Amino acid sequence: MIQSAEPSAQGRRLVLAGTVLGSSLAFIDGSAVTLTLPVIQQRLGGDVAAAQWIMNAYALLLGALVLAGGAAADRYGRKRVFLVGVALFTAASLACGLAPGLPALIAARAVQGVGAALMTPASLALLGATFDDKGRGQAVGVWAGASGLMSAIGPVLGGWLTEAVSWRAVFLINLPVAALAMWLVAVGARESRGGTAGPLDWRGAAVITASLALITWALTDAPKRGFADPAVATGLALGVAGLATFPWIEGRAASPMTPLGLFRSIRFSGLNVYTLVLYAAFSGALFVLPFLLIRAHGYAPAAAGAALLPLSVGLAVLSPLAGRIAGRVGARTLLVAGPALVATGFAVMAWRTGTADYWTGAFPGLVLLALGMGLAVAPLTDAVLGAVPSVHEGAASGINNAVARIAGLLAVALVGFVLAGSDARSVEAGYQAAMLLAAGGALVAAVLAALTVDRAQGAGRGRR
Repeated sequence: MIQSAEPSAQGRRLVLAGTVLGSSLAFIDGSAVTLTLPVIQQRLGGDVAAAQWIMNAYALLLGALVLAGGAAADRYGRKRVFLVGVALFTAASLACGLAPGLPALIAARAVQGVGAALMTPASLALLGATFDDKGRGQAVGVWAGASGLMSAIGPVLGGWLTEAVSWRAVFLINLPVAALAMWLVAVGARESRGGTAGPLDWRGAAVITASLALITWALTDAPKRGFADPAVATGLALGVAGLATFPWIEGRAASPMTPLGLFRSIRFSGLNVYTLVLYAAFSGALFVLPFLLIRAHGYAPAAAGAALLPLSVGLAVLSPLAGRIAGRVGARTLLVAGPALVATGFAVMAWRTGTADYWTGAFPGLVLLALGMGLAVAPLTDAVLGAVPSVHEGAASGINNAVARIAGLLAVALVGFVLAGSDARSVEAGYQAAMLLAAGGALVAAVLAALTVDRAQGAGRGRR
């Protein structure tokens, strides 16, 4: 690693605060905006597909470019890339807040995704370069805990701002937070770079982004146009063809953003499929929940945001505990039990679709979701890292993170197949179907864990 003089204690504190604030923007934005979608759709018009693209434009660019963003930070400087990412995210947030219509809002959300893809991996890389081995674990723990807390606060804050001020305030509040984050890092951080200087894999990044964009567009429009529509069929075919060529491109890249050799591990490949299925079920089902609460059951946006708080808080509290439990009983046990609880939670939520009362309607299922995801998330990360040699743990973590984000992207794109309209009856029917499909997906994840994760080794850290 090439890096300048060791930062002072005050500099380290400034960097930690700045990276926490900066990366929290990405986490809180994703969770807060979900609560505003029914309101934005009412104010700006558009159908369900428009609401899907408000989320997917952001998720598409973030999921496709997050690996390239980490490589850019190593090559061009962690501090520089972080500041550029936050600045880009801030400018896009301003554009979102001032957007006169849906096309402008969706375009600005895409730019937000690019900014998040730069600042999120750069924030972790900055911590790694700023703190020594002794302090790094604690710093990363603070970063992860704060990110989880921001994700928990996001729905409540988004709902309250939407109701008390405007949906535009959900985006505009990013501006002062981002300005403070940039100042803290600019003052406290020293520039650092990775030891390698290979060319960035822009070809791979362009192909994966274009392919996912075509597939997402085709899946989003297919419920309205049908798969036989020439544009939908062509977009889907080109997207799938692009994904098929991606391994060929990565295999010939000087510095691939996805090292293909990692997928020779059956455990690593299986755990990424597990991640894809579980996070797709989770993201797709939660996308439709605010529509049920606001459109069908008449919740105010702030109340709908507060309704998700048990899920967010449960995840933040249980995830650290699950890591310690996995050390005693093995990751496999939790990776099977977690999705089984998630599936049960989705089934309960489908069963209680027509119940407007929160405590007997959504709450029991959300508690089961919190328990299940809380048990699975930390052991999943450990199992992914344990499935590869230690020298590749950074790449493995980045790939798994990208898979989780792409899972959410594809799941939201498929929502149109079950959520046909915006009236209360259509929303209830679509919500119930989405919950049942999500329950099935979670059960598939449980089976994958049982087949993929080694019983004796648990997370597999004993065998490389």
